[in-house]
Amino acid sequence: MINRERLWNRIMALSVIGEQESGGITRLSFTEEERAAKDLVSSYMKEAGLSVREDAVGNLIGRKEGSDPQASVVLVGSHVDSVYNGGNFDGPLGVLSGIEALQTMNEQDIQTKHPIEVIAFTDEEGARFSFGMIGSRGIAGTLTEENLKNRDKQGISIAEAMRQAGSDPTAFRNAAREKGSVKAFIELHIEQGKILENQNLSVGVVTGIAGPLWLKFTIEGEAGHAGTTPMSIRHDALAAAAQMMQVIEKESAATGSTVGTIGQLQLFPGGVNIIPGRVEFTLDLRDINETVRDQVEQKILEQAETLCAERGVKLQVEVLQRVAPAPCSELVQNAAKDASLAAGLETFTLASGAGHDGMQLTELCPMGMLFIRSKDGISHNPAEWSSLEDCADGAQVLYHTVLNLAK
Repeated sequence: MINRERLWNRIMALSVIGEQESGGITRLSFTEEERAAKDLVSSYMKEAGLSVREDAVGNLIGRKEGSDPQASVVLVGSHVDSVYNGGNFDGPLGVLSGIEALQTMNEQDIQTKHPIEVIAFTDEEGARFSFGMIGSRGIAGTLTEENLKNRDKQGISIAEAMRQAGSDPTAFRNAAREKGSVKAFIELHIEQGKILENQNLSVGVVTGIAGPLWLKFTIEGEAGHAGTTPMSIRHDALAAAAQMMQVIEKESAATGSTVGTIGQLQLFPGGVNIIPGRVEFTLDLRDINETVRDQVEQKILEQAETLCAERGVKLQVEVLQRVAPAPCSELVQNAAKDASLAAGLETFTLASGAGHDGMQLTELCPMGMLFIRSKDGISHNPAEWSSLEDCADGAQVLYHTVLNLAK
């Protein structure tokens, strides 16, 4: 059995790093807060008896050797970065549960054929640079030099942030793993939804991950005086944006499976008495079915072009990221289902609407996930919560899953 109190205490200790006075935590990639979090997690890895290193993109890795030095590695983990004012469980649960699983194995003198590595991926969330999953892309070999040019709100690029954090951005390709070197990847995560809660279940096995498409819309209108410009001759960029947002809501809701979210909105010049001359906003569009998602995207873009032409404003659309939905492998799903039974829990399957690092690894190795119950389905929010009991159930199933994959 895993040590549930030790796991819970570590989750609570990590939650202090990046804690905000307004509530929640903010741990963005390549910041002092993320560094402090990784240092604490590194200390837990060493307590667990693991060898510890960081790769060329900053992924923190703790390794337990297997009896066969030539065997492929089983990867388990998640991330410790956060969104702005996020919760305490999204990411850390998977990292700390992975450490707990390996520490339990070492304490019980359990030897596996395959080596096992627990990993804290760099920048899963994408909150700082509007470009996420840097660490998993690095391991998959899909990270590019162009990706490292993405900048944060202060104009600092990913490459510059890596240098400031003591990493060499020119060496990022060294993080890539060779095909065949990884047997499987498994991640434990909070559900971030209400399905398990509605089923009154603590743990579920994930069947696949919806693919996120991030778009940035820029509308160029004409700024003018709010009091002297008649409504009939305005080229109001915000009015056009508002109409476009209605289209996004309508088309996303029409499929029954697609979700569309406007997460960022900026007005320029931004005066109370000035008609907005330029508007920028982002769209996060997701579906478990890539064809459906892309059809919704096309409908939104067609209608956006039409209404912008009618209002006499210009539209520019930039793709920030386009990630294909990722099915979870039968190998990992079956290992997780057997693990649920071994832990005395019901086997239940569900899909993930949120994106996760595992979707970057599907071409490298079989990938899978476990979810635990989220209170009220709340996530990316200071109110994010999962109970000690549910965290322990998830960690116990993860323990058995890793054993099944590494034996």
